[in-house]
Amino acid sequence: QYADEIRKIQSGETVYREEYTFNNASKKPKMLTFASAPVVVVEGIFVLYYPELADLLDLKIFIDAKDHIKLKRRIIRDKVERGYDLDDVLYRYEMHVMPTYEKYIEPFKNEADLIVPNNSDFERAMDVIRTYLRTKLAQ
Repeated sequence: QYADEIRKIQSGETVYREEYTFNNASKKPKMLTFASAPVVVVEGIFVLYYPELADLLDLKIFIDAKDHIKLKRRIIRDKVERGYDLDDVLYRYEMHVMPTYEKYIEPFKNEADLIVPNNSDFERAMDVIRTYLRTKLAQ
């Protein structure tokens, strides 16, 4: 379904989809509108895993960070922003997040056109991406 929606956007159609609410049943999802544009950004941790999605992309960017930074960010997000218990966050990270990353995400890292480290200063990487997009749009 995701690949079909991307193809529709690429062909000039507008796609409507409910917002992802992070499995929060109490939150009513908003309806989101995705319109065609000269640059369409498709993001998601499993995008490169699915060939039917990856093959639709003109530029594949893998944004990575060191493991300790990923864990720190997850703790901040899940404990502080979502109110999860720290032990639960650590258990999920060790038992689910990292094994899933190692099996379904990291093996496709080298299929990306650009691997961007996101450990501290992300602005340099954004400059490279902006320059690439400006060049492509000028063609």
